[in-house]
Amino acid sequence: METTAAREARGAEAPRLPAPPPSPAEPPAASPSPAAPRARPRLIFRTQLAHGSPTGKIEGFTNVRELYAKIAEAFGIAPTEILFCTLNSHKVDMQKLLGGQIGLEDFIFAHVRGETKEVEVTKTEDALGLTITDNGAGYAFIKRIKEGSIINRIEAVCVGDSIEAINDHSIVGCRHYEVAKMLRELPKSQPFTLRLVQPKRAFDMIGQRSRSSKCPTEAKVSSGRETLRLRSGGAATVEEVPSEFEEEASRRVDDLLESYMGIRDPELASTMVETSKKTVSVQEFARHLDSVLGEFAFPDEFVVEVWAAIGEAREACG
Repeated sequence: METTAAREARGAEAPRLPAPPPSPAEPPAASPSPAAPRARPRLIFRTQLAHGSPTGKIEGFTNVRELYAKIAEAFGIAPTEILFCTLNSHKVDMQKLLGGQIGLEDFIFAHVRGETKEVEVTKTEDALGLTITDNGAGYAFIKRIKEGSIINRIEAVCVGDSIEAINDHSIVGCRHYEVAKMLRELPKSQPFTLRLVQPKRAFDMIGQRSRSSKCPTEAKVSSGRETLRLRSGGAATVEEVPSEFEEEASRRVDDLLESYMGIRDPELASTMVETSKKTVSVQEFARHLDSVLGEFAFPDEFVVEVWAAIGEAREACG
């Protein structure tokens, strides 16, 4: 039996503490905030006027017109003073001509208006021997002069000259293919006048007159593995350097543009190659070209040859 003393001792034990109140429910863990979009790096390019100037820095352009505006602002000139730009060379070197892509480390040289000259030409053959391109901002100019051609015999006409007027009719603002068509349609045996503007030259460029009738592979103008792709519509994009197939196919298409239309346009050729990658037949390719480049009105036989040239480039590059 439990004694009285034991019961008293048990009663003297410390009272049991009440259980702590339940803690309030913890708020649910916050979901991780979405990662901030990767900031596009500032793309800053160095530039000079080709005939000589201090070095300027430009950024924030998405197409050729905006590029010219930035260069003009850097040097305090009007954008319309710029005839064309070359990359990594101040010379009138058509293999270094700025097209639709700029390597992220490329140095841009702007060639500005120099002297104006007029020449009289008599068209004794169907072809004058000119290959024409344009700067994407309203000026068409001579990219190549064929050896032994009509124009080759006129010493005053040089590669790099901008064609400002034909028979006093201004062609400023016309695309290269429009100018080439006008020249093709001039009647034979009838003299006509070309008003030309030559790029302003530095002393080491005076007397330079390039006339190659052949088209060597265009020099790569990009550095590293990325280029800035300029677009006529939409924002510029940073892209990988074109693949071997894309370069070869674009070169072959550019050759066809010259033989069919008397123009060279690497950016147009590149666009045609890009379009071909979305199609599986020449008929589908033709429809896509009409929707993307309808203003050129490419003849059917030309489209077939372009499709074949792109296919040959694909096979050649494996």
